[in-house]
Amino acid sequence: MGSLSQTQTIQENQAGKWIAGVAFTFFIALLGYLLAMVPGFDRVGQLACAIIIAVIYRQIFGYPEVIRNGITFSSKKLLRVAIILYGLKLNIDVVFHDGLGLLARDALVITFAILLTVWLAKVLKADKMISLLLGVGTGVCGAAAIAAIAPIVKSKDEDTAIGVGIIALMGTVFAIAYTILRPFLPLEALDYGIWSGISLHELAHVAIAADPAGEDALAIALLAKLGRVFLLVPLCFIFIFIMKRKNKDSGQNTKVDFPWFLIGFILLSILGSYVFGHSIPVSDSVFQGVATVTTWLLTAAMVGLGLNVSLKDLRSRALKPLIAMTITSICLSILAYFIV
Repeated sequence: MGSLSQTQTIQENQAGKWIAGVAFTFFIALLGYLLAMVPGFDRVGQLACAIIIAVIYRQIFGYPEVIRNGITFSSKKLLRVAIILYGLKLNIDVVFHDGLGLLARDALVITFAILLTVWLAKVLKADKMISLLLGVGTGVCGAAAIAAIAPIVKSKDEDTAIGVGIIALMGTVFAIAYTILRPFLPLEALDYGIWSGISLHELAHVAIAADPAGEDALAIALLAKLGRVFLLVPLCFIFIFIMKRKNKDSGQNTKVDFPWFLIGFILLSILGSYVFGHSIPVSDSVFQGVATVTTWLLTAAMVGLGLNVSLKDLRSRALKPLIAMTITSICLSILAYFIV
């Protein structure tokens, strides 16, 4: 009887620590949300602010080992859930009907961004994994793309967090630069919208840049961006093939785990495109609510990843990938400008 009671107490303590770990990631996410309301930081966004706070916490107080299990749950499981829910943002029907002409340019942009970043990483002797993640994030859809590719290429949590942090910050810088440049560019509003949609890093960055050009420009910009999100799925399968081929050629038996969360992503994309709002009436407020939940889950997950970042390693490993990604982003903006 005593051993049973003791076992129950241990399980309750473990459950309490797990809950505390998950709650801790959401608390840091809340601090990131509040910081993002401060003028100046509002341009950076909740995600990047939360990662910055998590990284600073790690440097000052160290990793909170006692609640590691809960933090790991946020960085692994909640991240998958966030990516699945992200599928609702992809309206496949709109892409097929109105965005097919943009898909070819989207595919070119993604290929260009990844290959150029990887090549620059070789030239600069930069960290290969971080550079690859940044190339994918630059080409496709920022943090969500990095989070989807990371488990396929066996990225460390620290590398994933560094990649997401850099993409969020630099994407914001480029989005602001676009709004500054817009009045001086010889582009019609719709062309400016397409340019933003096929070259900027995340949906939020596209919205920031395209909104000042008007509703039509914003709509076409988001459509162009949705095409890149759509191409995330085949890109993941390409990376699965590459990793399996690489393991086979090197004689390794390392298993490449199938990203089952992608199935959820695809299913929710199909449901959001053809069922919800059609066969099953769903209000815009519900979609907005799901989008908010997705943002919070993704932020909490990134906090968990950010707590793994050591600034000592960051100095030596992140600078060159950042340079490679910045050069790629500039070249991508130029390329996109001429193919609009």
